[in-house]
Amino acid sequence: MNASNTQIQMRKGLLEFCILHIIKRGEVYASDMIEELTEAKMIVVEGTLYPLLQRLKNASLVSYRWVESESGPPRKYYSITEEGKQFLETLNATWDSLVQSTQQITSKQK
Repeated sequence: MNASNTQIQMRKGLLEFCILHIIKRGEVYASDMIEELTEAKMIVVEGTLYPLLQRLKNASLVSYRWVESESGPPRKYYSITEEGKQFLETLNATWDSLVQSTQQITSKQK
């Protein structure tokens, strides 16, 4: 078994949760999300992020608007919807429960 594969799957499982948290802070451009996720060692490439953002949009959890840019093509800025905020609250409760359960199991000594 390869630990690297498991680590990648763990990150992928948390990616949607982290993206919603980033967007919840305010309107954000995709490259800014990639930068923050990379700094946090979530290691995301555009090919991973854009399909996920599209799924979140299709689920009405995020929306976007186009903003003209003076230095190039228009930019797409993402924001969280009310439905997205409620969804994120549910994910937060799940995260808190998972952290507690995981700590309970991993902190036990023989």
